[in-house]
Amino acid sequence: MGAASAVLLVLVTILLPPLGVYAIAGCGADLFINICLTCLGYFPGHLHAFYLEYVYYDRREQTKMGGINTSRAPGVYSERVQSGGTGYGYGTIVQPTGPPPAGHH
Repeated sequence: MGAASAVLLVLVTILLPPLGVYAIAGCGADLFINICLTCLGYFPGHLHAFYLEYVYYDRREQTKMGGINTSRAPGVYSERVQSGGTGYGYGTIVQPTGPPPAGHH
C-alpha cells in the first residue's frame, strides 16, 4: 500500500472505524473487538482502529528496512497486523509437497 492508500484508509477509519480495521486485519478478533468498542462509544473504536493501523504500518516499514520484529504488539490478535501484511498477498498458492497422486505421470 502506498501513501495514497494509507490516507484513504485513515479517512475511512475516521468515518467508520470497523471498516478500517477490516481492511488491514480481516475478519477476526480485532474486528469483533473494534465493533464492540465502537458500539460502546465512537472514541474508543477510533483509538483501537488507529492503534492497529499504526502497528500494521510500523511493522510493514520495519520489514522493508530489513528488520524483523519478533515481539508481539500487545492487544493485537491478527497475524496480518503483527507481521505488517507480509506473507498475506493475494493469489498466493501453496505448492504441493509430496509425491504426485497415483496414476499421474
